[in-house]
Amino acid sequence: MTASHSSTRRRALYWLATAALAELGAPLTAWAARVLGVRVWPARDYTRVTIESDTALSATPVYVSEPPRLAVDIRGADLLPSLQALVQRVQADDPFVARVRVGLFNPETVRLVIDLKQPISPQVFQLEPVAAYQHRLVLDLYPTEPPDPLAELIARHIERDQPGVGAAAAGNDTRPLVSGDDPIAAWIDRHTASVSAPADASTSAAAPAAPSVSSATLPATSTISNRANAQALRDRDRTERLIIVALDPGHGGEDPGAIGPNGTQEKDIVLAIAQQVRQRLDGTRIHGNPVRVFMTRDADFFVPLHVRVQKARQVQADLLVSIHADAFFTPQPRGASVYALSDRGASSAAARWLAQRENNADRVGGLPVAVRDATVQRALLDMSMTAQINDSLRVGDIVLRELQRVGNLHKPRVEQAGFAVLRAPDIPSVLVETAFISNPDEERRLRDPAHQARLADALARAVRRYFERNPPLARTRRAA
Repeated sequence: MTASHSSTRRRALYWLATAALAELGAPLTAWAARVLGVRVWPARDYTRVTIESDTALSATPVYVSEPPRLAVDIRGADLLPSLQALVQRVQADDPFVARVRVGLFNPETVRLVIDLKQPISPQVFQLEPVAAYQHRLVLDLYPTEPPDPLAELIARHIERDQPGVGAAAAGNDTRPLVSGDDPIAAWIDRHTASVSAPADASTSAAAPAAPSVSSATLPATSTISNRANAQALRDRDRTERLIIVALDPGHGGEDPGAIGPNGTQEKDIVLAIAQQVRQRLDGTRIHGNPVRVFMTRDADFFVPLHVRVQKARQVQADLLVSIHADAFFTPQPRGASVYALSDRGASSAAARWLAQRENNADRVGGLPVAVRDATVQRALLDMSMTAQINDSLRVGDIVLRELQRVGNLHKPRVEQAGFAVLRAPDIPSVLVETAFISNPDEERRLRDPAHQARLADALARAVRRYFERNPPLARTRRAA
C-alpha cells in the first residue's frame, strides 16, 4: 500500500469514528483530547498552572474579583478524572492559590475553579507543542500589585544594620518610587523621612510641624528608636557606593533547561550555584563599598528572558551574571565557557547555535503570543551598546581565568552572540556555561556539592576582581 493510500485510509477511519461517536451522543472533544499532566508552579512573583494534553483544549476563563477566584470551563467531560489531580498539587504556602475545585458544569464541560488568596491579574493562553511538551493550557496568576525588587533589595540592605527597620519599611510602604537618576537614594530618603517623623506631642510642640505619617508606615519600634535610627542614617557617609550584582540562574519552572544523561536538570544545578555565589558576596565590601546581590529567581519558577533583564535594570545592577550548564548532541564536549553580547553577529557558529538555544527558553517556558511578538521587536532594535559590550568582555575574561582554576575550559576566550538575557544596554552582562551537563563526567561533577562550591568560589572571586579593577560608574548612591 502506498503512503498516499495509507493516509487516505486513516482519514476515512477518523471520520467514521467521529460519526459513530456523534450518533452515540458522546462529546467529540472528550474523545479527541487526553490530559498528559497537570502542574502548579508557586512563586513569590506569580503562580503558574499548566494543563498538558495531546491536542489543544477548548477553554473559557472567567475571573471574579469578590471573592477572588478564576473559573475555567474546559470542554470534555471525560477529562474530569485527570483534572482532579490539580486539587492535590496546591501547596499550603502558595502565595496566590488557596485551593482548587474541579467538577462537571454540564454534561460536556468540566469547570476548574481556583480560589485565590488575593486579587490577581490572570493571563490564560495556549502553547503549541515544543521541546518535550505537547499542547499546554497555561494559567498565569500575577498579583495586581507586583513586588518591587528594588524596595526589597534596599530593605534587606537596611535590615543588616537596623534589624526590624528595613523589613517593616518594605512591608508597609507601598508608595511608588520617584523616578530619577538614583531611585535607590530616593527609596532611602523616603524611608528616612518615615522613621524620623515626630510621633509625640512634646516633640511636635518644640519643633516645626512635619508632614504627617501614618502609623502603618512606621516600623514597630519605639519613638526613641525611630529617631535614633533616622539620625544614624543621616550621620553615616551618604556617598557610600552600593554595588549591586544581579545573578540570573537560567531556566526554571516549566523550562528545565538542558537535561543530563542521568536526568540532572540544568535549572536545579544553576540555582544551587547562584545561591552559593550570593552567600559569598552578599554583605561583603569591595574597597569599602557594600555589595548586595539580587537574584532574578530564587526558586523553581519560570522567568521570561525580557523580565530577567527588566529586573536587573529595576535594581540598577552594576553587573549581571547569567549562570547556565551547556549541552550538546553528543557526550564528548566538555569545559566551561563565557559569553558576552554581540551587535555584529556571533563570534563562531557554536556561539550562534548556543544563543539560539538559550533564546528559545521563552518558547519552552511559555509566553503569550503578544508578549513574544513584543520581545522579538525589542530584540530587532538597533543596539548602540559598545561600552556595555566592552565592559562585558572585561568581566568575561576575568571569569574565564577564575573558572580555569576549577576545571577545563571549552573555549580559551570570551565568545559573543545575540543572547537575549544580555541585552541590558547599561549593565555589563555575561553568560557563564559552567560545564557540559550532556557529558556524563561533567554531569556527575555538577551534581557534587563540593564542585558546586568551587564554581561558586570562582564566580565570587571573579566579581570581586572585576570591581577591584573597575570601580562602579560615577553614579552616586547614598547607602544606609
